Amino acid sequence: MGIFSRKSDAADATATTAEAAAVSPDLAALSGDYTIDPSHSTIGFVARHAMVTNVKGGFQEFDGTLHLDGSDPSKSTASLDVKMESVETGSADRDGHLKSSDFFKTDEFPTMTFRSTKAEALGGDDYRITGELSIMGTTKPLSIDLEFNGAAKDPFGNERVGFEGKSEILRSEWGLTWNAALETGGVLVSDKIKLVFDISAIKNAA
Repeated sequence: MGIFSRKSDAADATATTAEAAAVSPDLAALSGDYTIDPSHSTIGFVARHAMVTNVKGGFQEFDGTLHLDGSDPSKSTASLDVKMESVETGSADRDGHLKSSDFFKTDEFPTMTFRSTKAEALGGDDYRITGELSIMGTTKPLSIDLEFNGAAKDPFGNERVGFEGKSEILRSEWGLTWNAALETGGVLVSDKIKLVFDISAIKNAA
């Protein structure tokens, strides 16, 4: 069962307005404002290195909020602020290079942000959220495909929801153009970057 009510097939399109608006108590209970829990969430990326392997990394410090609407997914929103200095790839030298003027210029641009502009249900537990991603002073549209993983109350009484998400960008569109040519052809770092999200969010107290 997904987090939002939705039409399951073409026949649902003929449902009355009252039927379309009906929401189960379980789904309605999930509506509200949530705060992303960084200690149980991941904001990550994958880049192709030297044309032969993938390098994975992520950001260790970020803040975010969600507003979920159990009856109308178009009213749901998301906001995320990421500290670029917190980038981590398992290599101190590589992390330092990413923070430098060749890449993120973290001294000048300390924060990456995402602000949603649209949310929609795709069917099943799948959703898409579209918004504006800002990196190094450049803002471009970004759509993230999400899968709803479920909702639960943890041992401390927190009401949680979970989502997994993915997207792809061309880093050059945000001004991240540094590269090095390989003797065998190709380049050291791919332009295409895969973004991955694993989000746990806690419902705010009423």
